[in-house]
Amino acid sequence: MNCILLPSDNFSADTAYIDDAAQITHVTQVLAATAGDKLKIGKLGGQLGTGQIASMHSDKIELCDVQLSCAPPKKLDLTVVLALPRPKVLRRLIMDMTALGVRHIVLINSYRTQKSYWQSPMLDRLDEFVLEGLQQGVDTIVPRITLAKRFKPFVEDELAGLITCRAIVAHPYSAQSFAQYVQPSSLALPSLVCIGSEGGWIDYEIDLLAKQGCTAVTIGPRILRTEAAVNVILGQWLL
Repeated sequence: MNCILLPSDNFSADTAYIDDAAQITHVTQVLAATAGDKLKIGKLGGQLGTGQIASMHSDKIELCDVQLSCAPPKKLDLTVVLALPRPKVLRRLIMDMTALGVRHIVLINSYRTQKSYWQSPMLDRLDEFVLEGLQQGVDTIVPRITLAKRFKPFVEDELAGLITCRAIVAHPYSAQSFAQYVQPSSLALPSLVCIGSEGGWIDYEIDLLAKQGCTAVTIGPRILRTEAAVNVILGQWLL
């Protein structure tokens, strides 16, 4: 955690309190903080700042002299449409995309997405993973998350409305590279990126995405795991 994010209910005037067990453990064991130390904190949906530890208990840390005066970093003008991945990697992907500042995350069904993934209890923990990503990226603004369990209706009826600039779909067999697509450098980066599951998109899905304005691009000759592809592609927005 690079900052401690607290809900608005935990604030009152210039005081606040931490009552989340994981956050308390981080403050006491990882930071080894004691009364009088200052912590970097933020209000979910609000500003960032600091708070001084007034008292510490096993189930609550009370803060005084709370000052929230810094705006959170701007979100990327980016929607990521991600084929629902294996539950084991969902947490990491949600955390990473949140930390990188993605504005809107769409978890979509695909031909190679196993039906059992949609019954995973990990989907009930998305808020938890988002909070971890926000605390990693020192941000307070929660990304929008959409679950699209039906590929064709979502792509045909909703996808075009999410494209504010250009759109790409990551496809290792495309003849056009991502580097070629964004040249010259004066061109704006895409506002929407589609990334498939471990097995990638099938031809039917690529064709349907193309009809909605998504250009297929490759990021290199190697076929990457989903989480690696996400970080390689989104890293372009941080350059």
